[in-house]
This record gives sequence, C-alpha cells and structure tokens, in this order.
Amino acid sequence: MIPAKADPDAQATYLQQEMKPRLNEAQAGKRAVFFVDAAHFVLAPFLGFLWSLTRMFIQAPAGRQRFNVLGALNAITHELVTVTNDTYITAETVCDLLRQLAALNLGVPLTVFLDNARYQKCALVKAAAASLGLELCFLPAYSPNLNLIERLWKFVKKQCLYSKYYPEFAPFTQAITECLSQTQSRHKVALQSLLTLKFQTFEKAQFVPV
Repeated sequence: MIPAKADPDAQATYLQQEMKPRLNEAQAGKRAVFFVDAAHFVLAPFLGFLWSLTRMFIQAPAGRQRFNVLGALNAITHELVTVTNDTYITAETVCDLLRQLAALNLGVPLTVFLDNARYQKCALVKAAAASLGLELCFLPAYSPNLNLIERLWKFVKKQCLYSKYYPEFAPFTQAITECLSQTQSRHKVALQSLLTLKFQTFEKAQFVPV
C-alpha cells in the first residue's frame, strides 16, 4: 500500500538532496543521524493464521489501552533511544527525547529526521532543538518509506503482537519493552539486514487507485 497523497518526485528529490548527503557523512563518522517516530501499541487482537477442522474460539484482550513509544534510531549503529508512556505523545515528550539525544555527547553534528506530526513540527520542539544544537529535518508528507524506524516498529509488532494473547496490560508492555531493549543483542542480526540504508521509492506510474 502506498499513501494516496504521497509525492514520489518530492520523495526522490529529498532522498538525494537531503538524506543521502547526511547519511554519507554518518557512515564516514562525521555526523550522527537518527530517525524519530512514535509507535502506539494498542492492547487489542492481532490476528495471525490458524487452520482448524472445527470451529474454535480464541481469547482476545479486552479494552483499548495504549503503550506509546517515541523512539530515535541511529541510522548506522542502530542504537535506540526511547521515551514511553500510556497517555499521549506531546511536544514535551519530543523535547525529552531530544534532550536524551544531546546527552549522548557524540562529538559530531547530530541530525534528526522526523515526520510532520503537529507535536513534532511545532515552535516548542524547534526551539529545544536549536538550544541543544540539533538539526531537525522534516520528511516529505506521507513518506513512511523514508523513515528508517518504521521498519523497527513493524519488526516489534511481528515479534510481540501478531497471534499473541496478553491477558493484561502489564505483560503486554513488558513484552514490547523487552523486545526494544534487545535490538543490540538478541535481535541484532535480524535488524542488521532489515535496517539497511536502502529506501523504497516509487514512480507515479505505480500509483493505482482502488
């Protein structure tokens, strides 16, 4: 599925002119590049596939509690920095994440790629980034394919949610937290092949209305 309002020409131009030069510097050790995005994990059924000769009833969690994770993924090392809560992601949450990134003291310019969510593209966040010496680069609208951390969220859902039943919110959040904490250990090999710096792009001819 391709977002209907995505502009493939704008994406291609942004990738070549904004992303690749900074990623090349990051690969050379001259810059740190992080991709930022929020994931909202909901305690709800995530269906898989089950073949059965008789009708079966499968338990599903009740309620709609959300576990929010605002993450920053290092494009080269795959180090993950997060801020989590079970309420809402706000501009102040983003500022907290930026302060964590600045506290890493990496000794090189630090660039953050992020989408155009209102709580990210606001005066408070821009002022915080400026005071911390961080560069904010906003992706073209409707471009999840250019945000590296989106692949991590998909991986976490596959590992923790699909065909899984959690009777309560606590084990649900624990499973997600543990998975995220193991990006540099248990899941490192799998993520190395998933989090490459090859980004999918499209041509207008590929957009087919349904």
